[in-house]
Amino acid sequence: MTFSSRIFHHSRKLRHTHKVLQNDRAILVRWVANDVSQYGLGSGGNHGVSKFSSGSFFNPSYRVISAIGTQKGNALRTEMEVHTPVASMMFNRRLPCPQGNSRRSFSTASGLPPHQEIGMPSLSPTMTEGNIARWLKKEGDKISPGEVLCEVETDKATVEMECMEEGYLAKIVRGDGSSGIKVGEIIAITVEEEEDAAKFKDYQPSTSDSAPEPETSPAPSPPKEEIAEAPATSPEPKISIPSAPPSAGNRIFASPLARKLAEDHNVPLSDIKGTGPDGRIVKADIEGYLDSRGKEVSQAPKAAATAAAAALDYTDIPHTQIRKVTASRLLQSKQTIPHYYLTVDTCVDKLMELRNKLNALQEASGGKRISVNDLVIKAAALALRKVPQCNSSWTNDYIRQYHNVNVNVAVQTDNGLYVPIIRDADKKGLSKIAEEVKNLAQKAKENSLKPEDYEGGTFTVSNLGGPFGIKQFCAIINPPQSGILAVGSAEKRVIPGGSPDQYKFASFMSVTLSCDHRVIDGAIGAEWLKAFKGYIENPETMLL
Repeated sequence: MTFSSRIFHHSRKLRHTHKVLQNDRAILVRWVANDVSQYGLGSGGNHGVSKFSSGSFFNPSYRVISAIGTQKGNALRTEMEVHTPVASMMFNRRLPCPQGNSRRSFSTASGLPPHQEIGMPSLSPTMTEGNIARWLKKEGDKISPGEVLCEVETDKATVEMECMEEGYLAKIVRGDGSSGIKVGEIIAITVEEEEDAAKFKDYQPSTSDSAPEPETSPAPSPPKEEIAEAPATSPEPKISIPSAPPSAGNRIFASPLARKLAEDHNVPLSDIKGTGPDGRIVKADIEGYLDSRGKEVSQAPKAAATAAAAALDYTDIPHTQIRKVTASRLLQSKQTIPHYYLTVDTCVDKLMELRNKLNALQEASGGKRISVNDLVIKAAALALRKVPQCNSSWTNDYIRQYHNVNVNVAVQTDNGLYVPIIRDADKKGLSKIAEEVKNLAQKAKENSLKPEDYEGGTFTVSNLGGPFGIKQFCAIINPPQSGILAVGSAEKRVIPGGSPDQYKFASFMSVTLSCDHRVIDGAIGAEWLKAFKGYIENPETMLL
């Protein structure tokens, strides 16, 4: 079947194009050019990017952005966007698919039917590679738009990847547990007809989209064997090799410079085999001997260290995606952000009394219990609204001050550290904050957070006091934010009473604010802590 007839054979599929447009902004559709052969799209050809001045499109509301002819099996690839109707003009410029990472391929010489290559999608702004957690569809299964195809482990969470088009899953290129898959790398093949799925059993991704393999040069012919006579010297590099001491009466020939060098380093000439004329010892022989002796000495402690390491019992744990990203971002933060730290002690007696009253009301109404951390999040959000300079981030051209107060909350899980977000925390009640924190923490432990659950924060709260009893610590700023609050545990202290002879007990909690000095000056950071302390020590003001 010729290329044009194959296109017409599948043209009925274009009746469903409007369904595809609802799922993806950049789709791949087929088209028929007038007299395809005159543009060099015959089967088995080797074509680069081709320009077309006219074409016959099935729907004039599509504007073709690019057309690329390929080699052996993919005669044509197009990517299109929905725009206002324009003339059938085609520009020699390729626009990548932003979400689907899919390509429609028409095969000719290879004998494969039309198919779609599904690439690893970019599911977060910082994602460069991902892992396949598991496939929810098997090879040969029918797929429909909106169905979950597989679960992808990104740099932040495990995200479900949905189908964009109707068809059949013909080939799973990267199976369950595949890791280190670059964004755009092919992970699966889909086809439109069920009977075509079996033809991709032994399919391998085309190498046209990957880095070209280095050309293999022909193996050099073996060198001719030559019989060397006794006086002839070896073509190998000259290396000084210690030899047995010469017999009595044999004279050692050495250059004056070699003798002087040997005397300076206490090297007996009898241990050196000369490589100069007639076995004469030269300077290079002495230097080579000294280098070899130095290597032997240096290798001794290395061997001892290797033996000691071999005696250790250990287990190598592979890095997870979240661990890699956390390490990279925290290293970037400490290397590029000028941190400074401000610590203050806050009395939490009134806070604990208010919490007890609110929890009694929550239990009566069946709501979630309110924790100290929920009250801290609310106080931090209100302090950010009062001192908006701390609700900002640094760029090379300006300081961006946010009008939304979105507070990230650090949650430790077995998979790593997550920071789900409480959006508009300054406008939400304590009951709503408590409910969202518990739900997001549970999703983090289940590794089921979605990008909207952790992206877009303007400030972070990290609490090691309540869960772990840490008295005080300094947290690392989460870029691009400019501040993070480290919350320690509360402890009872003896403080002066109403008279000089009176004392009383009070509970104090230490908090440390880490600031980006490029954005938050010391006085501004102190002003924010003053506002935060005011809300903690007079918690009724948070309810006004």
